[in-house]
Amino acid sequence: MTTAIAPLSSETGRSHLQESLFSWLTSETEPAAAETKTLGDSDPDGPPVAPPAEETKPDLSHVWVVAAEIEVAPKIAKVADYRGSFKATGGQRIDALEVYCKGCRRPYDEVTGKDCAAKIDNRHLIGGDPSVRAKRKIPVPPRNARVIPGGHIQRRGIEAYVGGVSRPPR
Repeated sequence: MTTAIAPLSSETGRSHLQESLFSWLTSETEPAAAETKTLGDSDPDGPPVAPPAEETKPDLSHVWVVAAEIEVAPKIAKVADYRGSFKATGGQRIDALEVYCKGCRRPYDEVTGKDCAAKIDNRHLIGGDPSVRAKRKIPVPPRNARVIPGGHIQRRGIEAYVGGVSRPPR
C-alpha cells in the first residue's frame, strides 16, 4: 500500500483534513436547515441524526461504600497483604464496620438524603481554601538540644535500590 502526501500551503493549513471527515454532516449544496433534523427526519441514505441534547442536572448523589471486617485463612491474608485485594467465597457473612460516602467521606446517617459535598465543592477534604488557612508551624527544638546534621540518603538510582530505599520489603 502506498500513500501520496501533498505539500500543505500556508493559507489552507490543516483545516482541509477535518473537512473531509465531517462532510457528511452538512454539505455545501444542502440548506442550513439540515442541522435541525430529528431522528425521525433523517435521510434513509445518510447517517441518523441524533436528537438535540437536553441539559441534564449533574449527578450529585453519594457513592456508598462499606468498611468491612472479614475473617480469612492465613493463606488468603498473605495474598491480601501482598496484592491489596482478595476474593471472598460465596455466601460468606461480612461484618460492616462503617457505611460512608466514597466522595465526601461522611457517614451514611449524617448525609443521607443530601447532595454529596465532594461533587459540589471538594475544599472540605483539603482543609479549606489554601490561601486563607494557616501555614504549618515548624517545630521549635528544646533549648538544650543540638542539631546534628545526618548523612545524605540516596533515594534514586541503583544505590537506592541496593540500599533498600526504593524496593518493596520481602
